[in-house]
Amino acid sequence: MDLSKLLTEQRNENSMNLDQLNTYEILQTIHREDQKVEKAVSDVIPSINEVVENVYKRLARGGRLLYVGAGTSGRLGFLDSSECPPTFMTPPEKVQTLMAGGINAFFQAVEGSEDNEEQGIKDITEKGVNEDDVVIGITASGRTPYPIGALKAARKTKAYTVSLTCNKNSLISEYADQAIEVVVGPEVLTGSTRMKAATAHKMVLNMISTTTMIKLGKVYENLMVDVQASNYKLKNRARRIIMEITNVSYEEADQALAATNNEVKPAIVMIKSGVTYEEAQKSILKCNGYVREAINYAKQLS
Repeated sequence: MDLSKLLTEQRNENSMNLDQLNTYEILQTIHREDQKVEKAVSDVIPSINEVVENVYKRLARGGRLLYVGAGTSGRLGFLDSSECPPTFMTPPEKVQTLMAGGINAFFQAVEGSEDNEEQGIKDITEKGVNEDDVVIGITASGRTPYPIGALKAARKTKAYTVSLTCNKNSLISEYADQAIEVVVGPEVLTGSTRMKAATAHKMVLNMISTTTMIKLGKVYENLMVDVQASNYKLKNRARRIIMEITNVSYEEADQALAATNNEVKPAIVMIKSGVTYEEAQKSILKCNGYVREAINYAKQLS
């Protein structure tokens, strides 16, 4: 493949004199280019919508979401997947990332690992990917062998496959059930896809995971009711969430949280419905984790 023909590898005519600009002018140039990311992401929302609907269906029936990438793309996957357990109390395996070169490549590049298509195939096979899973191959160029191998292997298992790139008609998109091609144009620093391309991809991954979790009942209004209250900040946030929804005092919220082993959902249902912890848990389970429905169900028990 002639990489010079890829839009992400071409020179940006707006930054040809980058080395001759002063600090303020460089910052302005970067910022002007960054403003193009929002429009590029907006253009692919229909594709993101299609992906989210499929991710939701599969996670709802017990499947997993797997991000696959190399270099910056893999690191972006890790950033998003690692935040799902504390934010939404998902098991670590529910949303996970496979990265070329393994976890150590997050901290230091493993030379040549991104060019190993066979390793992408092997990693997907070892994960036991099946038709309930979703595999998203992330590559700004759209031609990185490692995620391409992963998508090839995933398709054979009938998993739902997605390509996330920054070039139109990317090679990896040939192996995807749905392509998301966010065309942000050439980078300010030629070929440095850690810039606009990475920003666009982080936005898209955040949209996919967050919207999916909302649809799975892990959000009430705009509050993260499945937050894992595992430290001082998150325990404080959990109390404030309970207070916002139920209008109780800080002390009452603290007591409810203590009674539910720091779980926000049952605390809310207990207070709003006047039921016991066990009845709140039963209601949440009966309503598949959706708090609004659980409150109404629990009221019938009280």
